[in-house]
Amino acid sequence: MPTAMAAPHPIYCDTLLRELKTELRQAAFARRAGLDPALGTRVAGHVLERAAPPAGAVCALFWPLPDELDTRPLIQALHGRGHAIALPETPVRGRPLTFRRWQPGAALIAGRFGTHHPDGETLVPDWLAVPLLAFDAAGRRLGYGAGYYDRTLAALPRARAIGLAFAAQEVSEVPTGPDDVPLSTIVTENGIVRPAG
Repeated sequence: MPTAMAAPHPIYCDTLLRELKTELRQAAFARRAGLDPALGTRVAGHVLERAAPPAGAVCALFWPLPDELDTRPLIQALHGRGHAIALPETPVRGRPLTFRRWQPGAALIAGRFGTHHPDGETLVPDWLAVPLLAFDAAGRRLGYGAGYYDRTLAALPRARAIGLAFAAQEVSEVPTGPDDVPLSTIVTENGIVRPAG
């Protein structure tokens, strides 16, 4: 008996794709407002139990923006396990992220779009925790719109990337184009989402 196949993801023209993403971003910002960033502690626990990086991996995470899930418990925990930790420096548009070594107590420099990064040496990550505004069950993610993580993940094909999000950021479908890189794992306060395939 043949198995049911998922419907193919629609292909959008560039203009419609931009419009759909803009609309979804507005809804995603509204949905995320007021969620408790402290749920990052639960997310960190799920990552460490079921999606932890391998021993010795260089781990790239991100310092949280206002209203984002608090990633600092995971940053501290991974550092405590002996991982080298790197935070992204946001370059000019059109380029991938640069990752700089973070140490506890390191001063953070204000970067583009409200981001913060240390002034440490440049590292190449083996494992990345990726921010997002929305995600779906197929692992498609909606970022902030500048494409930094898509370019970065495309340049690091052997690195493992997981998304960190509030469960409330899940939507039925994220519209994507050919340059959008899906995630194989997304971790929320409710557990792990691993898309089929």
